[in-house]
Amino acid sequence: MFLPLKGLIVLEFSQYLSGPSAGLRLADLGARVIKIERPVGGDPCRKLSIKNLWVGEDALNFHAINRNKESFTADLKNPDDLELVKKLLLKADVVTHNFRPGVMEKIGLAYSDVQKINRRIVYAEITGYGRKGPWKNKPGQDLLLQSLSGLAYTTGDDGDGPMPFGLSIVDSICGIHTVQGVLAALIRRQKTGVGAYVELSLLESAISLQFELFTTHYHSKAGIKRSAVSNGNPLLGAPYGIYKTADGHIALAMMSIPQLREVLSIDELAQYTQEDVFAKRDEIKAIISAQLLTQSNAYWLERLKAAGLWASEINDWNRLRKTDLYKSVQIENSVAVNGEERYLTTRCPIRINGKRLFSDKPAPLLGQHTQKIKEELL
Repeated sequence: MFLPLKGLIVLEFSQYLSGPSAGLRLADLGARVIKIERPVGGDPCRKLSIKNLWVGEDALNFHAINRNKESFTADLKNPDDLELVKKLLLKADVVTHNFRPGVMEKIGLAYSDVQKINRRIVYAEITGYGRKGPWKNKPGQDLLLQSLSGLAYTTGDDGDGPMPFGLSIVDSICGIHTVQGVLAALIRRQKTGVGAYVELSLLESAISLQFELFTTHYHSKAGIKRSAVSNGNPLLGAPYGIYKTADGHIALAMMSIPQLREVLSIDELAQYTQEDVFAKRDEIKAIISAQLLTQSNAYWLERLKAAGLWASEINDWNRLRKTDLYKSVQIENSVAVNGEERYLTTRCPIRINGKRLFSDKPAPLLGQHTQKIKEELL
């Protein structure tokens, strides 16, 4: 299949997650993504193992983030290596990096420098908190960004302490925003012949992700408060949230309180109208919570689904993988490393012309493609 970005060359100076996750998606869409890595150590994510899981000499999560790419080693403080990289820039379409402000300037590879080499380049730079300001040199780490941006107060119940997401949500969303900015700049370049400087920060991505919450905050005198019972979203009224049953948990989404009263056989809910779902949110949720404890998941879900109400069981990863729903989306992607060891990861979630985008190309060994790239491009 002719992938839409086939023929484009991306030089990835990025490390850890935000920049490399953008490179992963660009590679899945057909771009040739070349990681520019230090000769010793390379991307530090190579040694940042999660749960002590490794594939060969590199961490399993490095493989998950960097499959489908090539590795070119260069010491950017070495004039000869730097000259080779500048020659690569002549052939490149996109550059990404997520170093702290000032690092690429010292090397001589800031946007203004690269634009002189290749005026058509699309140059995407990710920082933690922007190029200027009091935090410009602080570490742009995901948990710190969740804490600073208010994200840690979207999860958990009112009265609980702040609760972060159980994944690197800010890095991931910033990677997605990077891809959006790069693709927009490439479309403009196709029309004008001129490249662009695309700037992103983890902080701005974290705030933008909460656009509903911030817009509400700007206009609501009452402020934003998590529900004290089964919080699912601080902006939504009862019954929205996750509830304990006699043998597990179920999720209830938006639904009519009068209809829910009938389906769950809760006479107490008769005193509430649909207009009360936010003002009396915790009262309503507490009544629902007490009733749901009296029967099993299967009992309640059968009644809720028969009435067409939006409810679901709660899966962990093991249960999800056994479902027909999971099997139907074919999200698992098997990757072979050195033709021997295989590992499972997820595929690109995008389909093009009905085709799912799988890739068997593994993450590169450090410097694996240096010689090949020199021969082909230099």
